[in-house]
Amino acid sequence: MKGKLDWFLAGMIAAVGLAWLFPHAGAKDGWLHPDVLNKLGVALIFFLNGVALSFAALKAGTLRWPLHLVVQTGTFLFFPLAGLGALWLAGSLIPSELHLGFFYLCALPSTVSSSVAMTAAARGNVPAAVFNATLSTLLGVFLTPLWISWLLKSGGYEAPLGGVVMDLMLWLILPLVAGQLSRLWLKEWAKRNKKLIHVVDRGTILLIIYTSFCDSIVRGVWSGRGSHAVIVTLLGAAALFYLALFALEGVCKLLKFSPEDRITAVFCGSKKSIASGVPMAQLIFAGNPHIGLILLPLMIYHPLQLVICGVLAGRWARREEPTSEGTFPSDTDGENKGRA
Repeated sequence: MKGKLDWFLAGMIAAVGLAWLFPHAGAKDGWLHPDVLNKLGVALIFFLNGVALSFAALKAGTLRWPLHLVVQTGTFLFFPLAGLGALWLAGSLIPSELHLGFFYLCALPSTVSSSVAMTAAARGNVPAAVFNATLSTLLGVFLTPLWISWLLKSGGYEAPLGGVVMDLMLWLILPLVAGQLSRLWLKEWAKRNKKLIHVVDRGTILLIIYTSFCDSIVRGVWSGRGSHAVIVTLLGAAALFYLALFALEGVCKLLKFSPEDRITAVFCGSKKSIASGVPMAQLIFAGNPHIGLILLPLMIYHPLQLVICGVLAGRWARREEPTSEGTFPSDTDGENKGRA
């Protein structure tokens, strides 16, 4: 898994670098025709998501509703509200153009592959992780645009929700449904070609990142920002991640979840999906010259969550067998040392 993550993270850096060197190709009216290419890319990504999503996993995981409630409310309610509060407190410390990017990050669904992989590595509740990751992806198709529309309207900006909904239906929901229906014929093919699907999916995301930054660069959005925007975004993304992490741990302890369920809640509830976020941004913020800045918090949050959750997964995997009280390793370390 490490190699796969490395090439994608390196690819994000390369995509931004190429946008700085050759911005006109991927900008509006460029020879790549990003207005068409990006929408086709979004459709391809969500078609592949539809092929990969298993409704059998949703059916199998429905019984652990307290866990699911914590994960989904954390993802789509706590995170956006915490983001609003943090942005209000930060005020002018965060450039106004980045405010929308941070809130967009907070309103996104959880990841699928990395949430499940990290949960499995940490010996968490894998069926529940599959259920929550799948459900989060489906809910995000509807809830993320609604949150963004509300934010824009509350700020006095025009939010053409009708056009956005039509684009989401045509380029996102229909391909997702088509992919799900295609599982009747493509299910076994998809199982045999997971690596190919992964490469196509991630490669398409990198292409969308490239065209997004091309347009922002050509329009001069990055003039006078550069490293300052990156540093502010890094600090803000780290603060949001740890806020979500500690809040989820606290709620899980309060509800006396088992260690396996708490691991699942933390990993599924704290992650944000770049696989959904990048293509959806192309539809929700179509024509916005600041789309590069809007995507910046997500692009920094993505590697941050992988590194921190990877460390946590390794630590939690080394815990002793679960106890009836349902504690994390950190809760029992002191007792174990006392007995030694």
